[in-house]
Amino acid sequence: MASLRFPSLLVCLSSLTVLLISPSYSLTCTSQTFTNRHVYTNCTDLPSLNAYLHWSHNSTTSSLSIAFVAAPAKPDGWIAWAINPTGTGMVGAQSLVAMKRSDGSMAVDTFNISSYSSIVKSNLSFAVSASSAEYSGGVMRIFATIALPEKATTVNQVWQVGPSVTGGMPDKHDFLPANLIAKGTLDLATGSGADTSVPALAPGPGSGSGGEKSAGGKGGASRIGKSNIVFYVFLFLACFVCCF
Repeated sequence: MASLRFPSLLVCLSSLTVLLISPSYSLTCTSQTFTNRHVYTNCTDLPSLNAYLHWSHNSTTSSLSIAFVAAPAKPDGWIAWAINPTGTGMVGAQSLVAMKRSDGSMAVDTFNISSYSSIVKSNLSFAVSASSAEYSGGVMRIFATIALPEKATTVNQVWQVGPSVTGGMPDKHDFLPANLIAKGTLDLATGSGADTSVPALAPGPGSGSGGEKSAGGKGGASRIGKSNIVFYVFLFLACFVCCF
C-alpha cells in the first residue's frame, strides 16, 4: 500500500507547487500596465480582495494621483476606492466607485458613505479631477487625481468590490473576512502602503497592452492572498491524510 500512496503524494504536492507559482497567484502591481500610459511613483499590493493601488503624491500641490485595480465580485458588479478623513473604516469614507452604465460604458461616481445603510451619491469633501474607469480582462480600474489637505502625510484608505448595480447605485457587497479587512493607511511621506503593504520585490515583466508600469514599485510585492494560503495549507494537510 505504501508504494501506491507515495506516487499519489507526489502528484498532490506537484499540483500544489503549480498553484503556488502560477502567474494568476503571483501577479503584483509592479507587473501591471495601463492603456492611458500613466506612470506612477509607487504601487502597493493590497492585502485583500486581490486589489492593487498605483499612486503618486505631489507634495507641492498636495495632490494624489491614483490607479486602483480590482476585479468586481461579478462581471456586472463594481469596485470602489475611498479615503476616510475621519476614521479608518467604511463609515465616513469618501468613495470613488467604478461601474458599468446601461449602455456598457464605464464611469466613476462619487459617494459619501455616512453609514452601512446609507450610501449617498454626492460631491466629496475633497476635489476630484481627471476621474475615469476602464474594464478589460475581468478587471476594473479607477483613475483619478485627488486634492489632499496641505501637508498631509498619511491617508486612511478603504477599498471594496461588489456583485451588481441597480439603477446606477452599487448594491451591497459581501461581508466576508476579505471584505471587512479591506482598509489601511497609505504613508505619503515614506512612499509605502504602511500596514497594507508587503516588502517590495524587483518588478516583473509588463503585462497588458500599450501601457507603462509603475516606476517605483514601492510597497509592491509578490504575495498570495490570505484566503488562498488557508486553502493551500488545507490541501497540503489533505495530501498527508489521504496518503498515509
